[in-house]
Parts: sequence; structure tokens; C-alpha cells
Amino acid sequence: MGVKGFVEGGIASIIAGCSTHPLDLIKVRMQLQGETPISAPATVHNLRPALAFHTGAANHTFSIPAPSVVAPPRVGPVSVGVKIIQQEGVAALFSGVSATVLRQTLYSTTRMGLYDMLKQKWTDPDTNIMPLSKKIVAGLIAGGIGAAVGNPADVAMVRMQADGRLPISQRRNYKSVIDAITQMSKSEGVTSLWRGSSLTVNRAMLVTASQLASYDQFKETILEKGLMKDGLGTHVTSSFAAGFVAAVASNPVDVIKTRVMNMKVEPGMAPPYNGAIDCAMKTIKAEGPMALYKGFIPTISRQGPFTVVLFVTLEQVRKMLKDF
Repeated sequence: MGVKGFVEGGIASIIAGCSTHPLDLIKVRMQLQGETPISAPATVHNLRPALAFHTGAANHTFSIPAPSVVAPPRVGPVSVGVKIIQQEGVAALFSGVSATVLRQTLYSTTRMGLYDMLKQKWTDPDTNIMPLSKKIVAGLIAGGIGAAVGNPADVAMVRMQADGRLPISQRRNYKSVIDAITQMSKSEGVTSLWRGSSLTVNRAMLVTASQLASYDQFKETILEKGLMKDGLGTHVTSSFAAGFVAAVASNPVDVIKTRVMNMKVEPGMAPPYNGAIDCAMKTIKAEGPMALYKGFIPTISRQGPFTVVLFVTLEQVRKMLKDF
């Protein structure tokens, strides 16, 4: 018990994360739609009328306010994906994949390993059953600890994925996840690596508790009812159902987390958001409560395949490492 669970979970998580990275990138871009961009304050242009003769009227000025910025229309995941390919190239769909690998190595390896340890510890040795309530608690604990460990990679991943939507002059142009973490530490301080950590921890607790606990529960129910045998069909069905539950539970927190992590703090200017609650209130006020489920289609489109690949791979890795 122990190390084996971390290794199995880490391998499965990295494979799942890399294979579904383009969907995650599209989700991040969609979650940032409608967010007010950082721009220079509006200026007022004072114009003097062109007159043929010098009169008193020449001293008067006419104020013309700067034109207001009209937000671009919101588009769906397919349109976002096509736009990324057209403007940034196919390779842009894998922007930040190095951060995904590091994130899965730190975050998912930790949460999967801890959940496996708690699962073995809390499972009744006589019935070989772990109550749903304990599965949820195990998921909350494992997810929270894993998120705290992997937050720097999470911040870097969000920024690298979102960089392409910014004007060229405002792009951060990180070369890799290591470069991103290094630049953030130098320019914004080491604490910036844990920006939005409370949101990351809350989201990870929700995702891990709903994803891992529901997968085990769905799998056990299917086997107990005799609906399927313990094989690929059961694993795919259980994992897709678990992915849907995780997407519904985590999407609101994920939207706020993405915006807080991606915000650009200009020197001498107040940050766009003063924390998670402020971000949530501003988002709801400006875009309505359903904005918290912005990007849900790509979320479930990514969460479903990710969870399927994660657990199907995990089951196969377990079989391969069974004798170790």
C-alpha cells in the first residue's frame, strides 16, 4: 500500500491530461469570454472648430468621448477551436501542455495516491465495501492536498492556454512551464504561484470527491446489479457518468478560478478582482448567474473523455502492475 497507488494514478493522469489538453484549452478560452479586457483609460479629445476668422467662439472646445468598446459575440467550442487554428495554428491547441504534464505529475499523482491509501484503510475488510460517505471524505482530503501541491503548475497552465487571446503587446510569451514559473516569481513574487489557490483547492476537492467517489460507486452498483461484467464496458460507463457529475459540481468554481489566475495586475493599478467572492459577484453582475456555467459544454466534452481515459488507463495499469 502507498507508492504503487501514486505511480498508477500518476501514469493514468498524465496520459489522460495530454490526450484531452486541446479540449481543456478551448474550455479556458470560453470561460474568459465576456471578461472585461485591461485597457488604457478612455480619453476625451478636445477639438477646436476650424474658423476662417478669429472670434470668441474660437476659444470654445467641443468634447468628444472615446468610443465605447463593444464586447465580441460569444461563440461555441467548435468556433473557438477553429478560430484558434486559423489565427494561431494547430500547434496552439497544445499551448501549455508542458504545464499540464507538470500539473498532472504533482496534483493528480498526489490525489490519486492519497485516495487509494484512504480507500484501502477505510474499506471494510469483511465486506470489502467502502461507504459512499467515506469515499466522498477521502476525495475531499485527497483533492485538497493535491491541489495545494500542484497550484503553481495550474496557474502556469491557465496563463499559457489563455495567452493567445491577448493582444500581441500584452502576451506573456512563456516558453515553457519552467519559464512561466520563473517569470512569475521574478515579476510578481513567489506568492503569485499560489494565486487562486483557495479556488484551486475548493475545485479539486469537489472534482476528486465527485469523480473518484462516483466512479467507484457507479462501478460497484453496475457489478452488484449484474448489469455488466467487470470489463471495459463497465469502466467506460462508470467513468463517463463520473465525469458528468464532476463537471456539474466543479464548473462554477472552475470559471472563477480561471479568471482569478489569468488576471493581469498592472503596476500601480488595482487588480481586476479582489479575490474569489469579488470575482464571482462581478461576473454575475456583468454577465448573469449562468456565466458561472460558461464553458460547460467543453468542460463536459473534456471531463467525459478525460475521466474515461483516466480510469480505463488506470484499470489497465493496475493489471500490468498487479504482481509488483
